[in-house]
Amino acid sequence: MGNGVQQHQATPLTQGEVLPLPSDSQTEGLKPQTRSVVNSLLSGALAGALAKTAVAPLDRTKIIFQVSSARFSAKEAYRLIYRTYLKDGFLSLWRGNSATMVRVIPYAAIQFCAHEQYKRLLGGYFGFQGKALPPVPRLLAGSMAGTTAAMLTYPLDMVRARMAVTPKEMYSNIIHVFVRISREEGLKTLYRGFTPTILGVVPYAGLSFFTYETLKKMHAERSGRPQPYSYERLVFGACAGLLGQSASYPLDVVRRRMQTAGVTGHTYGTILGTMRDIVAEEGVVRGLYKGLSMNWVKGPIAVGISFTTFDMTQILLKKLYQLRYNSR
Repeated sequence: MGNGVQQHQATPLTQGEVLPLPSDSQTEGLKPQTRSVVNSLLSGALAGALAKTAVAPLDRTKIIFQVSSARFSAKEAYRLIYRTYLKDGFLSLWRGNSATMVRVIPYAAIQFCAHEQYKRLLGGYFGFQGKALPPVPRLLAGSMAGTTAAMLTYPLDMVRARMAVTPKEMYSNIIHVFVRISREEGLKTLYRGFTPTILGVVPYAGLSFFTYETLKKMHAERSGRPQPYSYERLVFGACAGLLGQSASYPLDVVRRRMQTAGVTGHTYGTILGTMRDIVAEEGVVRGLYKGLSMNWVKGPIAVGISFTTFDMTQILLKKLYQLRYNSR
């Protein structure tokens, strides 16, 4: 290359292995650490967008049942989807998806990128740099990544929930939602439901990342293959989504009720108060776990697509960089 720096062929990481800290002498193009962050952001953004778009009709239907007192069943969910299709057309099933993308793309980008960085930092702190993290730091990395993403993008989640449960005449676009909420209900409303969101994200993100990383690690140890096939990643991601969403689902119902209180006529002030009202009116299972069966369908699909897309995009970007680097 004419600059006196010796080229090194990148060696693939084993499953669950933590990237070592880059040396200061590595200066080819973007610094390796900066390139890793950019790759994680791009891969995470694409993963979130694909996953959420794939399950948007089911997600919208779930939210509508979560914020109402109507009894949930698979039959009633199908009827709601069909009535929406007949009344407003096929694309109406994706109403609110633009708001979802505005939230999900930065959320997923930040979450996946933060997870990679927390793995690296925790690996260095606990003395596992360059090796697979043990269980507790692995769980901690996922929880911290989810918390970081939720804190930075919460108002967008609030807007998305409002658009999902209101007729299109009420809010014309994302900016309109922000303006009306700020003017009519106050800026604090944009963070209504924030506490149950964070309390739900900790087990959800922690268990999701922990389960996915653990299954990949076990697969590598038992199969002898450092990288699972794409369909295996989908299965691992589906298992991760099933466990994570089941553990945090009641808090998901609570945050949706608190987020949409301004348009449903209810007044929900605290987490415990909201839970108490839901249980008193609808019961424990039919209230706090309303729509969980639909989540067992959409959740594994979405999380499986998300994890698989992130991993495959990361692999593709690294291969493209190696090809360009080796061609010089």
